[in-house]
This record gives sequence, structure tokens and C-alpha cells, in this order.
Amino acid sequence: MNSPIPSSELIINADGSAFHLHIKPEQLANRILLVGDPERVSTIATHLDTTECDIRSREFHTVTGTFRGKRLSIVSHGIGGDNIDIVLTELDALANIDFATRTVRPAFRQLTLVRLGTSGGLQPFTPVGTYVAAEHSIGFDGVLYFYADSEKVRDTAMEQELIRQLDWKIDGMKPYVVAADPSLLRQICGDDILRGTTIAANGFYGPQGRKLRLPLADPDLNRKIEAFEWNGRKITNFEMESAALAGLAALMGHRAMTVCCIIAGRVAKDMNTSYQDSLAGLIQTVLERI
Repeated sequence: MNSPIPSSELIINADGSAFHLHIKPEQLANRILLVGDPERVSTIATHLDTTECDIRSREFHTVTGTFRGKRLSIVSHGIGGDNIDIVLTELDALANIDFATRTVRPAFRQLTLVRLGTSGGLQPFTPVGTYVAAEHSIGFDGVLYFYADSEKVRDTAMEQELIRQLDWKIDGMKPYVVAADPSLLRQICGDDILRGTTIAANGFYGPQGRKLRLPLADPDLNRKIEAFEWNGRKITNFEMESAALAGLAALMGHRAMTVCCIIAGRVAKDMNTSYQDSLAGLIQTVLERI
């Protein structure tokens, strides 16, 4: 029986919008570009031919409009897998729950989600300026473990190999692995985008091996990450959201992937703080292919 979802679980604002995103079901397109920075939504929106709505709430900024006849939404999610849990859940609710009756709609509406991000490269073949699509994402965030049947979308064999090769020492958390939607990878990735294996860390400093004043639980972890290889795969880059996005989308039945512009070389220890031109090229590419 399709029982109504209680108001404590699905929180709907007085104006009929989703609690955090503050957008209404009719304001969401099926094609969605996700970015971390709310201001980047405004940057991408300058490419649109028409604009239907422009809504801000906290770190969440949404613009819906059309690009060359394609209706799409641009949504900022802030930083980290915990925010992805909020954004993906509310986007899915907007698409697949009737807000008037609080019941799941009988016909499933599939969303296509491409996250555009920045990232740190971990290999000599991922220098600053490289575009890397997360063909596989390694979650250091734990988000997916809170949902039933996550093993159906996880690569458990690769998870075990990670624990072995990395000699995993982080108590209370183990990595999980999820693949991006293969049809979406084919749609977005050309010869100009490298298919890689991306770590989604649950922090920017210690979880990515950065040491300032606090010592690290495993100071050798990044060296082991850089050396990891399995079935022809090497770990290409660090970011913070790709695994939660790929995992939750797969469980929900949506198509999702992350593609990042490398702005820091963690091996070469270089950093491009003026990366906007490189990112602009990636934005244009994804807009044309989504």
C-alpha cells in the first residue's frame, strides 16, 4: 500500500517547495547540472537561452531554463557527501513523490545528473588542467551504508582489494565503491575527458592526507593510494561528492556521474588557483552533451 509519508520525514515548506532546496516539483527539469559553489550556478546560467526560475536557500542555488532547446536545472549542493544526501533525496522527492498526497507517484521519473567539480590529481597522467570523469568512485564518507541493499550497487570485490592494498587503518569506516551510469559516461565522455577512479573524501584536510597541525592516523595513506592498481585501474583524483552521488542515484534508479577539472597536483604539489578558464571549457562541453 502506498501510504502517505509523514510530514516529519518529507518536509514541505508552506509554499509547496522542498525543505532545503526551496524549489517546487514543476520547477525541476529532468536534466540537472550539479555544482558545489552557489555562485557557479550563476556562471553556468549565463549560457542559458531562457530562464524560468532562480531560487536561493542557504548553500543551495537553483536555476532552471533552456540551453539550445534542452530544459535543464543547475543546482548547487555545497561541500561534502552529507549535502549530496540532502540534495539527491529532495531532487528524487520532487520528481517522484506527489507533494499534495505525500505518496509515491505510480510512474517513475528518471533524472540525469552530471556533477561538475574541481579536484586534486593523484597520478602523473592527471596533471593540472585534465578533465577526469569518475567512472568508479571510492567513498570515504560512509553515506551509502545508511541505506538498505547498498551492496547491489557497490563493487564489493574492489572494496576488499582496497582494504588489502591500502592496509586500511582508519577505525570505524571502510571505503565503498560505486560505478557511474555507463550510458551517461558514453554520452558525456569523449577523447577530451579521461575516465578515472575518484576518491570522494569526507573532508578536505586530513581525509585527503593534508597535514597542518594535527597528525594523521595513517601518514602513509596517500602513498598507498597513489600506488594502488587493480584490473588496470589506478586512483586518479580526490574530491568530496562523487561516491554519494553515484551510489544514491543508482539505488534510486537515476543516471549520474561526476566530471572534474584537475586544479591541484597532489604528487607534483602544484596548484592552479586561477582555474576558471579550464572550468569554463568543461562547463561548455557538458552543456553541449547532456
